[in-house]
Order: sequence, then C-alpha cells, then structure tokens
Amino acid sequence: MRAMPTRSLPRRLLLGPGPSNVHPRVLAAMGQPLLGHLDPAFLEILDRVQAGLADLFGVRAGLTLPIPTTGSGGMEACFANLLEPGDAIVVGVAGVFGTRMCEVAQRMGAQVSRVDSEWGSPLHAERVAEKVEEIRPRVVAFVHAETSTGVQQPVEAIAQAARRVDALVVLDCVTSLGGLPVSLEDWGVDAAYSGTQKCLSCPPGLSPLHFSPRALARVQARQRPVQNWYLDAGLLAGYFGEERVYHHTAPISAIFGLAEALDMIAEEGMPQRILRHQEASRSLLDGMTALGFAPLVAVDHRLPMLNALEIPEAIRESTGGEAGFRRRLLENYGVEVGGGLGPLAGRIWRVGLMGENARLTSVEALLSVLQRELR
Repeated sequence: MRAMPTRSLPRRLLLGPGPSNVHPRVLAAMGQPLLGHLDPAFLEILDRVQAGLADLFGVRAGLTLPIPTTGSGGMEACFANLLEPGDAIVVGVAGVFGTRMCEVAQRMGAQVSRVDSEWGSPLHAERVAEKVEEIRPRVVAFVHAETSTGVQQPVEAIAQAARRVDALVVLDCVTSLGGLPVSLEDWGVDAAYSGTQKCLSCPPGLSPLHFSPRALARVQARQRPVQNWYLDAGLLAGYFGEERVYHHTAPISAIFGLAEALDMIAEEGMPQRILRHQEASRSLLDGMTALGFAPLVAVDHRLPMLNALEIPEAIRESTGGEAGFRRRLLENYGVEVGGGLGPLAGRIWRVGLMGENARLTSVEALLSVLQRELR
C-alpha cells in the first residue's frame, strides 16, 4: 500500500486534549534556514525563548529551558534530578498524569506514597498535607491542570504543606502554561514542566522546564549522579546558562517556532489570553449543555482549555457508540475531539480549546457539526 504523501494530508480542527492547531506564523518560523546550535544568532533567539518561558512560569531566578522531549519527558527530567533511590515522595493522584508520576518515581527507585482523589474532583489539600507531615518526603508532586479529567488544582495549600517539612515541590503544567495564570515563585514551586503542543500552540516535541535555585542546590548536593545523563540539570545548565557549553544539538527549527509562539503570546498579553480561553469555554458549555452534554467538573475547578463533558444517551447509543460518533466527526467534518481515559472511558468527551483554538469560531464549528450529525 502506497503511503499518503504529506502534501495530501487532511486538514483537521484539533479540539481534543492536544495537540492544538498551530498558527501559520509559527509554521513559517519553523521553515526558516537552519543555524548552528552555537551560532550567536541562534543563541540570541534561545535567550529570548528562555526569558519568555520564565515570564510564563512566573519566575525570576533559577534555570528555565526548553528540552527536546514532550511533557512526559519533562516529568522524567524533574524526577530524575530531584530523586535518588530510596527517597520518599508524596504524589497527589486525581487522574492519568498523577498516576504516571507515581510510575516514573517508582522507576527512579523512590518510595512512593500516593494520595488519591476521585477522578473529576480536585485533590483534598488537607489529606495531602497530612500525608506530607507523616512521611516528610524529599519531594511532593501533583498536576496543576489534569488533562484526563479537566480539573484545575489549587496549588498554594499543598505547596505550603511541602515547604513546612522542607520538601521540594514538582508541578505538572503541561496543560496550564499559556492558558492559566502560573506563578511558581509566589506559589513556592521548585520544579515544573510543560509541553509546547497545548496552550502554547506549537508542534509537540519541546518541554519547557523550570528548576528553582533550591532545586538546583538539591541537584548539586546529590550523593550519586543523576540517573539520566541527557536530562541532568547540572549539565543542561552549562548549555542553557551563561556559558553555553555544548551538551546536545538543540532542535533549531522547533525553537524557532517556540520563539514565534512566545512573541505572539506577548503581543496578545496573558490577561487577554486567559480571558479568551474562559470566554470560549463558557460558550462551549452553553452550546453543549443545550445538546444534552453535562459538565463533569464543578464550576470552581473546571479547566477552560480542557472541557470534560458527560456524553448524552443519544450519542452513547448511536451506531458505533460514542467512539464511532467521534470517528464520524473526524472523517466527515475534519473535527477531532477526545474520549475519556481510565474509569471515564466511554463516559466523557474531552474538548480542548487550547491556544489558537480557544476561539468562538472553534466552538461554533463544533456545535454546527454536532447539530448536523445529531439530526
């Protein structure tokens, strides 16, 4: 069977849990001629990217960098640097990605204690705080915006509990960065990671990271080397710090695209960008409720960029079930929405309104094809 040439690939409106659609300016930036990864012109762009990411993370000190991996690789980088075999970690689990944190930490040889919450609900901060006080771990980790459930987790109470026992705080910002307010220094977060394919509206392949001065001091004080040479923050600091010592060949074109995306965020301004996500989500929920969908998450904890919606009976019982219905939306109209994961599989849709797609035109397009297909 002959492969489909890339020039013939279908155009999609990507309203799933990621990736999101990419602005033509970002694609054009990625098509610029290559530079060397130590070329002064490229390093100037890299400086700009690091400064833009620091602004989004809400930090002024420490190490902020984009590493060539996805958000799960960013998770691995944070844990590889801050955990040694035998270290204790408390993980808040309220969905797929809290569960993944546990697995990654276990593979690092850490002693994992998890505090679970029902999927679709935020973590109980007081229960996490009690476990932290009991265990007195090296690290406390949880997800800011849980992509599998559409829940936003308030950060400060858990971070304060971790600081009281001198634990380091790791925060998953994969879905929140660029769409929600993030203020790591004010919250007391020591390390965080994200991905470029969601609210930053870049192709997948880069994970923005931040390590606070406190986290970097922990890396320097380790008893044994970081388990992963490539993700060693001490080595990465040589290239992404002031000296620019060779460590790896940076993904030049991807960083060109991220630089353009960050420029566009600065032009729009984060307050306006946050408002745009909120307005698009409100419009979506109004329209989907009228079609029989129901929000899974209580209003105080809903993510505007990842909307978890319980599926009406008419769709669950349609030909092929809800998965068949989503497939028809994709094949007939070029519109992608995401299904549920784990215990929410077959029960919810996850509708992403991230970055470029957080617009009323995206909402109107989805509602239009849903109304047609339901008729």
